[in-house]
Amino acid sequence: MSQRASFVQNGAEIFDVTITYHRGDLPSGLDLGEVIAVDSETMGLKLQRDRLCVLQLSAGDGDAHIVHFPEADYRAPRLRALLADRSVLKLFHFARFDLAIIQRYFQIVCEPVYCTKLVSRLVRTNTDRHSLKDLCSDLLGIELSKQQQSSDWGAAQLNERQLHYAAADVLHLHALKAQLDVLLAREGRQELANACFSFLPARAALDLAGWEEEDIFAH
Repeated sequence: MSQRASFVQNGAEIFDVTITYHRGDLPSGLDLGEVIAVDSETMGLKLQRDRLCVLQLSAGDGDAHIVHFPEADYRAPRLRALLADRSVLKLFHFARFDLAIIQRYFQIVCEPVYCTKLVSRLVRTNTDRHSLKDLCSDLLGIELSKQQQSSDWGAAQLNERQLHYAAADVLHLHALKAQLDVLLAREGRQELANACFSFLPARAALDLAGWEEEDIFAH
């Protein structure tokens, strides 16, 4: 199932996108390229309590693929293989949470990764605005709606507003990476960012193991 949607930049609709819905896995033969944007929707933000409901992906081409898990069946062999493919860079915003969810439900380590929120905190030290909504507004001039953020993602059927919300969370990550990479180079922090990216799967594993609040590096 596919549908068209529009997004707003500076108060005007600027482009149409295609949102394609999948149930339980990606279709065979789908090629999303070497850099994919990834995000998840869950029943809540507690890793040990709240189940994975949706995983959304984009190749940065203006299209979004929404994979819905209405039942607790996470076999998803094609999606699992893509997320574990070390030749594919996965873009996230706040990768720490998504990587933990992926580890828990797909039993894989998702890498290599890039996190736009982490990079924003490394290079945009002049502000405390690091949410996806903030980055899209500040760097791209795109205003995102977060009205569906707390909707029922565990529903048996996703409504049109939920599909549009899920798509928006991945459609702009490639463009944000391009802008943030310029700032990383300007500030000379690429090596530090890469070290943080490499540690993120371990940080996610610590969260799952019960160290989500405790700083094990503290004195």
